[in-house]
Amino acid sequence: MSVLLTGGAGFIGAEVIRLLLEHGEEDIFVFSRSPNLQRLDELADKVQLIRGDVGIYSHVLNAVKAANPDTIYHLGAMLSVPSDADPASSFQTNVAGTFHVLEAARLFEVPQVIFASSIGVYGGGIEGDEIGDFAPQRPFLFYGATKSFGENMGHFYKRKYGLDFRGVRYPSIVGPGVRSPGVVQFTSWMIEESSLGRPFTVTVSPDIQVPILYVKEAAQGTVDLAHAPIENIATSIYNITGPNPTPSAGDIAAAVKAQIPDSQITFEPDPELDMLRAAIKQPNDDRARAEWGWNPEYDIDRMVSELIAELKANPHRYT
Repeated sequence: MSVLLTGGAGFIGAEVIRLLLEHGEEDIFVFSRSPNLQRLDELADKVQLIRGDVGIYSHVLNAVKAANPDTIYHLGAMLSVPSDADPASSFQTNVAGTFHVLEAARLFEVPQVIFASSIGVYGGGIEGDEIGDFAPQRPFLFYGATKSFGENMGHFYKRKYGLDFRGVRYPSIVGPGVRSPGVVQFTSWMIEESSLGRPFTVTVSPDIQVPILYVKEAAQGTVDLAHAPIENIATSIYNITGPNPTPSAGDIAAAVKAQIPDSQITFEPDPELDMLRAAIKQPNDDRARAEWGWNPEYDIDRMVSELIAELKANPHRYT
């Protein structure tokens, strides 16, 4: 049995690999355009690296043929800020890249594809205080539009070709060493910068509520979904999230201040980001809990303390 990860050397991918190794997986292939196995640290020699770009069909075909995987974890993507800055590149990576992965899975008879989606697929106009799995998708950002298209392509491949297509919609992921720019990456950066003794400016209002999830739990949920019995999977694409109720940016700053009293976090809201007020609500993850046992345990204080401890213990992974 083997697995292939696109974006496997990245933020969530490295944690997924750690879990797969703990589960006894031996044939793990990492497919990446610009691979940096620094996050894997001492585990880097336990994976096989395939260089390539998901936006180039032949690269994906070659990778899937070489790995011959039972599962593809499709985690590679351009995030929100670069996607809005360069929609053409985002389309090539996020939309065409996902199509290439799905087609390669069909052609080489890969049984299962796990897709990394985002609560960015939603937008305004959702009634109530929560966002359910089947809430209307009206994304504000191009990134969200690409993820919505990816979800629907996966549903098509599941219906037409019998592919075991599953996915998770992540909220803002909190963890060490976030480098890719994103609209809500401040949830990690305010903790990391404060732990390094540097001031940090948050570009949204303190009352903006931001659903968050610690990176290790995001990886655990992704692997748990892949391993869940197929007869339990009724929804296919699931919201997963951490603390409930949704914390505000100010709540996260307060949690940092409690553990790093001399932290210097200031707020200078960007008016263009005020859209988050309407776009981000508490995701409802009841279906993930009921169908495959999703059960997050990290609150804000634990996220802050573990991120600080990880940076101190393994600074070489994140520089």
